[in-house]
Parts: sequence; C-alpha cells; structure tokens
Amino acid sequence: MAHVLVTGAAGFIGAAVTAALAARGDRVTGIDVAVGPALARLAEAHAGVTAYVCEITEWAALAELMRRDPPDTIVHCAAIVGVPASVLSPHRTFDVNVGGSLTLFEAARLFGVRRVVHISSEETYGAFQAECIDETHPQNPVLAYGISKLAVEHLGRTFATLYGLEVVHLRTCWVYGPGLPRPRVPKTFVDAAVAGRPFHLPWGAAMKVDHTYIDDLVAGVLGALDCANHPHDAYNLGSGKAPTLAEIVGIIRELVPGADISAGDGEFEHSLPGASVPAVRKGALNVARAHAAFGYTPRYDIRAGLAAYIEAVRAGGS
Repeated sequence: MAHVLVTGAAGFIGAAVTAALAARGDRVTGIDVAVGPALARLAEAHAGVTAYVCEITEWAALAELMRRDPPDTIVHCAAIVGVPASVLSPHRTFDVNVGGSLTLFEAARLFGVRRVVHISSEETYGAFQAECIDETHPQNPVLAYGISKLAVEHLGRTFATLYGLEVVHLRTCWVYGPGLPRPRVPKTFVDAAVAGRPFHLPWGAAMKVDHTYIDDLVAGVLGALDCANHPHDAYNLGSGKAPTLAEIVGIIRELVPGADISAGDGEFEHSLPGASVPAVRKGALNVARAHAAFGYTPRYDIRAGLAAYIEAVRAGGS
C-alpha cells in the first residue's frame, strides 16, 4: 500500500484525487488550510484517509507532519488558483504558489519522497501561438498565476538537478465537473440551466479553450504518479480539443431543453470587482506525450463531459 500526501486535498482537484487514491487502496494524508466538507467525508468514509489542517507555507508544521509519517509520493494541488484570484492578490499568490512549493520540495527532499506530481497550468504558456500546442510551445505567461506556476516548474527542475528529487509537472486546462467551486465556465451556465435561471454573459462566445473533465484529469494524475520511468518532466493533460464558448452554450441548451443562457460576441474576459481582465489567446492541448508515457487517454469530449456534469448537478451535486 503506497502512502501519498495530497496538498490542497480539500479543493476541487485535490479532493477528487484523494477519493481516487482511497478507492484503489492507497493510504492518503490530505492537507489543506481547512478541512472542507469533501475532505471530511473522505476521511470519515475511508480508514486510509487522514486529514490535517496544514499550510504548505508553514515549514515547522509541514516538516513535523512529514517527519512523523513520511509519504512515498506527493500530489501537489495546493495553490491560489486562477487568473482573478492572482490579479486581486498577487502577493498571496506568490507566497503560496512559489514559497509554499519551495517549502514542500525542501521537505520532500529531506524526508525521502520518491516523486512529486505538481498540478501546473496552461497559463504557463501565455498566449497560444497555434490552435493546438504541445509541451515544446514557448512558456511566456503574462499574468501572475501563470508566472507563479512557471516558477514552480523551474523550482522543481532545480531540486531535480541538485538533489535528485523527481518533480513531474502536469499542465492542466480549465478542469470542470462536479465539485467545481468557482463561478467559472461552464459551471455558471450549467448551474443556471439546471436551476431554470437565466444567465447571459455579455462576451466570450468566440473564446476557444480546452475543457478537461475532472475524471480524465484524475486518471492522468494517477497515471503520472504510477509511471515507472518518466521520459519527460512536463506533460499536457487536456481533452485535446478546444470548443468555443458558443459551442459549449449550445450543447448545454440541447442537454437542458428550455435553458435561457447565452454568451455575447467577442473574446472572453475575467470579471473582477469594478474591472475585467481580457483572457489571453487559448486553444487545445496536445496530449500525445502523456499518452505515450503513461497511457493518458481522455474519455470525455465536451458533450460527454457536460452530460455527466449536468447529471451530477441534477442529482444534487455542485
């Protein structure tokens, strides 16, 4: 039985990864700034899941936890996530994402961790220079979130070079599905459609972006965690397709007849209090490298993913 430490285990991706690890019989230590409902339920339902309140920025607490019970591997999900949060709180973003990762990598080195799988982001690429990009695409992030995630990737390479700590970076893209807490596409449209509420975004119909269903992302994380020998240290995890927001809205309308939802013309903007931030150009992620290395094969295209998401929301999910 492997022992896996999951950081950010109360969050959307962290809780889903924790659930999958527990379901296959791994022992999981989940840490976060608070033990939210999802993580609490997992700890109650699975004897092999232990939840702790522990910030990755706090060296003493993290080091003591890992000294008492060293994990074999780590799935590093903890972060200040997304463009809006990083624009509103850039200092906190760098403290947690970069400083916290540095603390975690140092603890991993000292306590004999074999591998760290870091949840990175397509934001590290900046503006996409093609409709579908692979991992060799230049990394020129323009906003604080992407810059912080690229810094973590470089820190991982430093620890690999100096200390032999294996750090694998998974560049994800707009992950969605049951449990997504933030008011983001497609959650805002799905929630409104199922509840029978109108929702009309004034912009964004032309935006193309890879949307990754949570079950596919989790399968990719486990594949990267289990891979015997990684030929690379960074992989794209996505669906391999980039539907427009207009196409997504159209599919939701088909799946929820009568849904009063729409998106206006033009490119997408991130809404902030009193302002908006234009999104950088996106597209699809080429996942051939992950498929070759550990068999990553997305099962959900956007229609299948939205159908599963809508079914979960109708059943009482979120």
